[in-house]
Formats: sequence, C-alpha cells, structure tokens
Amino acid sequence: MTSQAAGADVGAVGASVHGAYLDYAAATPMDPAVVEAMLPWLTERFWNPSAPYAHAREAKRALEEARTTLARAIGARADGLTLTAGATEANNLAVAAADGVVVTDAAEHESVLACAGARPHTLVGVDARCRVDMGAVERAITPEVGLVSVGLANGEVGTVQPIRELSQMVGRERARRLAAGERRPIWLHVDASQAAGHLSVNVGSLGADLMTLSAAKAYGPKQVGLLWSSDDVRLRPLVLGGGQEGGVRSGTENVAGVVAFARALELAEEMRGVESRRLAGLRDGLESTLMRAFPWAWVAGPRRGKGRLPGLLHISFPRLDARRLVILLERRGVSVGTGSACAASRMRVSHVLAAMGVPEEVAAGSLRITLGRPTTEAEVAYAAQCITEVVRDEAGRLGRSESGLPCGGGHR
Repeated sequence: MTSQAAGADVGAVGASVHGAYLDYAAATPMDPAVVEAMLPWLTERFWNPSAPYAHAREAKRALEEARTTLARAIGARADGLTLTAGATEANNLAVAAADGVVVTDAAEHESVLACAGARPHTLVGVDARCRVDMGAVERAITPEVGLVSVGLANGEVGTVQPIRELSQMVGRERARRLAAGERRPIWLHVDASQAAGHLSVNVGSLGADLMTLSAAKAYGPKQVGLLWSSDDVRLRPLVLGGGQEGGVRSGTENVAGVVAFARALELAEEMRGVESRRLAGLRDGLESTLMRAFPWAWVAGPRRGKGRLPGLLHISFPRLDARRLVILLERRGVSVGTGSACAASRMRVSHVLAAMGVPEEVAAGSLRITLGRPTTEAEVAYAAQCITEVVRDEAGRLGRSESGLPCGGGHR
C-alpha cells in the first residue's frame, strides 16, 4: 500500500482500477494473519473447551490466552472480559447491568438506543458536529441514573466524543452519592466498536466502567465481540444455560472466533498510528477533490484535527437521492454506504443526522465513505472520479444547477 500526505488532492486514476470498496465501517475483510490464527480451531482443533479431556483443555487454554491478549490490548485484566456474539449483545449486557435510569445521546447506535428505550431513560442532544451536549448530560445525571452510555466515535459521521470528560462527570456524581450515603451505583459505558484500530481503547485512559468492542470492525470475524466491565459492575445474564463466561453468557465458547479476535485487535493496535495517518491523508484528499467539484456539498462532523475518525467522510449532496447515487456508483464498481448499515437496510433517513439538525433535503443525499486497510490511492482517485461524474449527471438529470441548490459545507 502507498501513502499520501494529509490534505493532498486526489489525482487522476490509473487505467487498471475498475472498482473500489469504501464501506469499511460496515464490514472489514479478515486480515490474512487473522485467518491463519483462526483456521486450526475451525478444523482439526474443533474441541469443546468445556469437555474434560486433554484436547478440550487445549482449546480452553487457547481461549484463555486469547482473552489475555484482548485484555492486554485494552489495558485491562482478563477476568474483566465477557466474550459475546458481537457488539450488539455486548451493548445489551451493558445496559441490562444498570440499576436505574439510562442516559444516552440521540445519535447512538441502534443497539444502545433500543436497549435504553426499553427502560426508563433520558436522551440528550448532540450539536451540529454530532458532539454530545455535555451540559445536557450533566443536567440529566440525577440520583435515579444508573448508567451513562456514549460511544467513543460515532459510526456514521465519525465524531470522537469527549469520553474522558464524561468519565470525570460521572466520577463527581459517584463521589457525591458516596458522601450523601446514596447507594445507587452509576457507571459509564462506552461503545468503542468503530474506534478500534483508529483510536486508543485503553479503558484506564478513557475512564470507562464498561466498554464494548467488535471483531468485525477490526479485520476480524463477524459475530464476535466483548464487553469489558470493571470490578464494581455486576453483569446480569441475558442467556441462561451451562454457565460459561462466569455465568454471564452461557453457550459453547467460540474458540476460533475469539482466537481470531485477539489476533485482529493485536494487529490493529500495532498498526494504529501509521494507518490512521495514512487513512486521514487519503480521506482529506478525497474530501478536497469533492468539495472543489461541489462547493455546495455538505460535510458532516468535525473537519479538522483529531475530532473525527481518520478514514471516514460523510458528505451530502442536497436534493439528490443517496439511494440512487449508491446504485449508480455500484454499477461502476464503487461501494459506499448511506449511513449505518442497520439504518440503510430500512431505507430511512438517518437518526444521527436528524439529531444533528441536518435538514431532510440534505440528509436524503448523504453518502458515508469509509476507507480501510486495503484502500489505495488509485482506488480513492477512481471513486472520486465516479462520484463526481454520477453527482453531476444526477444534478443535470433533475435540472438542478448549482445556483438552485442550498449552500452546503455547514462545517467547512
């Protein structure tokens, strides 16, 4: 893979490029090293780690060694990890552990919002850049609150949230309750699924009490995840049975998946610094190219510094139909998203953009472009060329000149 200086424009595409997959926030391919680590446990080492014989004990050792590797990658102890079938299950476990009202923001992933919505909860707003309203969170933390849940980075527009500040806020409320003799605990849960491999997910640095991670977002297998919880948190099982995972998550352990997850997270942490800079450079070049072609376009989220995930560009073409743009781009071999895969599958306008106050005519023309480890400069250049041509053709088909389109770039 080649690198590109941050902020450089995307140049002309080579004739050999015929497509570009740019939806890595939805799914990442498994890294070859991860596949290599996983394969033996899918084939000849297929044993059940709960069985009593020697082969099974070997599988159990592999499982626990992988757990230790995962824990090391997030700066935690292995006994704080509960292995799950993905981030959605981990988020469900985290919210179920809370005693009392749940506070979360309106731009969170559907799995957090659905869990919060099933019990007493308070939704706080986000600003025009999708940054959580800290004043609203502070006002929402009443003595009845048991959990604050905010994602480390928004998976749709890429905004990095001030988790350390939220941790300090929760800590002050915890100290107040202790001094007042109030017994209800309060915890901070962080869904870091989209951030792994791009940002630090060290639980001590974040100050979290619970944290969710997904292998599928870090070049590992789908349907494998974890929930880390601090010593004070008591998780409540959602699945009852044989008592695996300390009785919290019954069911035969996915040894192959967990071994693969450990290798994937280990690699992601090793590559994080260099890869984040490379992706930011490619993303900035693509953004510059598209904004120069369409100064009326609208880029969501923070535009500078470390406030946005490095490989994510959320750009809207007001009054155009994003679903049609996706189909037209697919015909040219370019795969992009319109937001989170969950929302896109239901063909509805993004709840994230609605929470940010983005007008519906702007939100309807939104593309989420996410770059990944395999992305090359040539692919990005090809995608830029295709997006430019498709958007121009669509605007022309609809008879919409630039002068008839709203001024975008609300966060330029």
